[in-house]
Amino acid sequence: MGKKLKIMETAIRDGQQSLIATRMPFSDMEPALALMDEAGYDAIECWGGATFDACIRFLDEDPWERLRKLRDAMPKTRLQMLLRGQNLLGYRHYPDDVVDYFVKKSIDNGIDIIRIFDALNDLRNVESAVKSTKEYGGHAQVAMSYTIGEPYTPEYWKDLALRIQDLGADSICVKDMAGLMLPDAAAEMVTMLKANLEIPVHVHTHCTSGVAPVTYYRAVLAGADCIDTAISPFSGGTSQPATEVMVEIFRGTGSDTGLDMGVLEKIAAHFQIVRDDALKSGLMNTKVLGTDIKTLIYQVPGGMLSNLVSQLKEQNAEDRYLEVLQEVPRVRNDLGMPPLVTPSSQIVGTQAVLNVLMGERYRILTKETQEMLKGRYGQTPMPVSPDLLAKTDESERITCRPADLLEPELGKLEEEVGEYKEQDEDVLTYALFGQVALEYFRRRAAIRNGVDPDAIDMKNKSYPA
Repeated sequence: MGKKLKIMETAIRDGQQSLIATRMPFSDMEPALALMDEAGYDAIECWGGATFDACIRFLDEDPWERLRKLRDAMPKTRLQMLLRGQNLLGYRHYPDDVVDYFVKKSIDNGIDIIRIFDALNDLRNVESAVKSTKEYGGHAQVAMSYTIGEPYTPEYWKDLALRIQDLGADSICVKDMAGLMLPDAAAEMVTMLKANLEIPVHVHTHCTSGVAPVTYYRAVLAGADCIDTAISPFSGGTSQPATEVMVEIFRGTGSDTGLDMGVLEKIAAHFQIVRDDALKSGLMNTKVLGTDIKTLIYQVPGGMLSNLVSQLKEQNAEDRYLEVLQEVPRVRNDLGMPPLVTPSSQIVGTQAVLNVLMGERYRILTKETQEMLKGRYGQTPMPVSPDLLAKTDESERITCRPADLLEPELGKLEEEVGEYKEQDEDVLTYALFGQVALEYFRRRAAIRNGVDPDAIDMKNKSYPA
């Protein structure tokens, strides 16, 4: 040991996304922001991920305005966001001109660090975002989507990490979105990265499987520069380990974080009220607070487990849950062993449900399964099943970077937004969420004009008299 451990606080992004489905309004964060700015965090993750979608879909908040307010409230601390590479914060690949403009506007509005990842670890899908982040003066952190399985050998991770460094990343993150990384594996991974890289190493995990605090402990002993934690009321379960616990574990050691526990206690006191309200309202489901060992057995992230349950419930087939869980690893293998994170987790999970319910494997291939087989999400870590590939249209298969097939879009998007545009950033909100964005723009205008947004006639796009 012998160096200060850095802490990245996740409560107002990944913590609340994991525990209350990203439904925390800015007003619930605001009273704690000045304190968070004083705590001594290396960075605060406050934007990106699902926050953008939740702001316009559920909270009637402009995500760009939220970012500007966060920047004003925390002038001393670096602000961080999560970006899904060429997918940005949406659900498809976007052309390079949209990626570039989104990164520029994120940095212009207050983001310092952009953590960029790709669901398949295909670096062609992150290179555009990395280039733009550096061009506009941001810190480009590239994350490796961590998982386990046949292709994920020490050589795989070493090769990927070296290519990330060569890409120009300012730091690297081991992103264990499912809580699969066991303590020994974390120690081996960090030891390897520190021996081969010149850039800082960050480690991110979730408490879903119960091992996360010990995983962090071993990672820090091996030389990790920074770990992601959440203030205690928004920690545990499917979130990250508690900030205060990790601070205390390393207090007085060579990895002392230097964070002020008195300030952390005040931050926790505020978020305890927010948590209590979320429990009372049912927004925080106690299921997400437990430990789910199925994560380690089936290598399925917590969010994906709940998704499978809801899909089976809709079909009155909850009794087939175990069959679906057993089918998931087989489908994943057929689709080239992708890490299970958005969107690959949804693709594998939905196909597994279909395979079980249809009584015949791959009787129906979902559109997304076909796209993955055809290379339209990028290159999978292993070759896909030749039998499945044969069921797709050969003329639609690609080996190039998927975004190379996309025409520039910004000009067309500007035209389509038209009268709804109140700020440059609205074009990007529309690029990501289309009709949902237009509906939000109408609601925003109604609120500003003193009209009840729920009274808007969405069909005719008009306001009541």
